[in-house]
Amino acid sequence: MLRALTSVLRLPRPWRPLQTRSCASDGAAEDPEIQVRALAGPDQGITEILMNRPSARNALGNVLVRELLDALAQLREDQQVRVLLFRSAVKGVFCAGADLKEREQMSEAEVGIFVQRLRGLMNEIAAFPAPTIAAMDGFALGGGLELALACDLRVAASSAVMGLIETTRGLLPGAGGTQRLPRCLGVALAKELIFTGRRLSGAQAQALGLVNHTVPQNEEGNAAYHRARALAQEILPQAPIAVRLGKVAIDRGMEVDIASGMAIEGICYAQNIPTQDRLEGMAAFREKRPPRFVGK
Repeated sequence: MLRALTSVLRLPRPWRPLQTRSCASDGAAEDPEIQVRALAGPDQGITEILMNRPSARNALGNVLVRELLDALAQLREDQQVRVLLFRSAVKGVFCAGADLKEREQMSEAEVGIFVQRLRGLMNEIAAFPAPTIAAMDGFALGGGLELALACDLRVAASSAVMGLIETTRGLLPGAGGTQRLPRCLGVALAKELIFTGRRLSGAQAQALGLVNHTVPQNEEGNAAYHRARALAQEILPQAPIAVRLGKVAIDRGMEVDIASGMAIEGICYAQNIPTQDRLEGMAAFREKRPPRFVGK
């Protein structure tokens, strides 16, 4: 257990811009379906992943899934990433779910392999060492909501529409929805939403506890993004190692009985004791000044 928890704080590798790979048969480069942005100035420490597949309303196809996995593999090694924010570059939509048109062309074996990769993507998001936030400024349906459920925090605009609608398509949630929704809302309510394929507004989602915050949509269509960014700014000043270890303690503790969870908390707390940031926090309290955490 200790070795597994320690791996959360691996030394970072230098971050490199994502290389776009092509699967086109003629060898021509295709446009990337995501953009990765590391913010600067007072927002330094916030990194954004923007989904940008307007022709398919950010539907999760092979290319988009591959690019998201590549981005996560690079970013998880970068200790400068203190908050990772998922958003859409396509107005009116967060993610419309799995690309059913693409899936229609797959064999049954290929469908099974793709859904397994999609499930793996959601697990990678959930296991990302820094806090993750989904900014839902539009439709988040099926796999789009599963992506948001894999994030630690969720913010929705009033115009957002979300739901696990797979049963209306002859399917069931296959990328974590049947597991993460009941952990978020409770078993009975999750069953009701999945059995009915019901769609929720941003306000309804907040009332149920599905999202942390709901905000009125603005003319630009990015109100949830701005609220999510403000939430990320609240996290930035806090001790990054303590925040990461707190995430581990909560996530691992929720999977076991409370006695085992307390043991996990103890392991995480022990890892934080020798950090410079813990000493800095106590010194700042004693000297009545804001702490200057460095992530060491």
